[in-house]
Amino acid sequence: MIENGGVVLFDGICNFCSSSVLFIIKRDPKGYFRFSAIQTESGESIMKKYNIHSDKADSIILIENNMVYYRSSAALRIARKLKGGWKLFYGAMIIPPFIRNFFYDLVARNRYRWFGKRDHCFIPDQNIRERFIL
Repeated sequence: MIENGGVVLFDGICNFCSSSVLFIIKRDPKGYFRFSAIQTESGESIMKKYNIHSDKADSIILIENNMVYYRSSAALRIARKLKGGWKLFYGAMIIPPFIRNFFYDLVARNRYRWFGKRDHCFIPDQNIRERFIL
């Protein structure tokens, strides 16, 4: 199911999360990352395989080298693989997680209110469908 690269699990009904996936795809021309919405069968299967509890579903989740990363750690590890200056954000890993995650959680808690949500899960178009685990 997961060979090389990283897998990003995301909230498929969250507008901010879906936009973040498109942001990553645009800056990941080598296709390092693959994606799955947590609401899909494949997302649920991956969560079960890696023993990821549903209470973690309000966070972006990165699976890389059979390790699971949550919240700001996942976001910063993703940033370091993107083209351009985004990899510089990985330097924020020196900030203690409780500080990084305070700000991450602030956005996560308010993501539906600030950015809205969809009635159904995000569906990738033909141009990017191969990047998704369906």
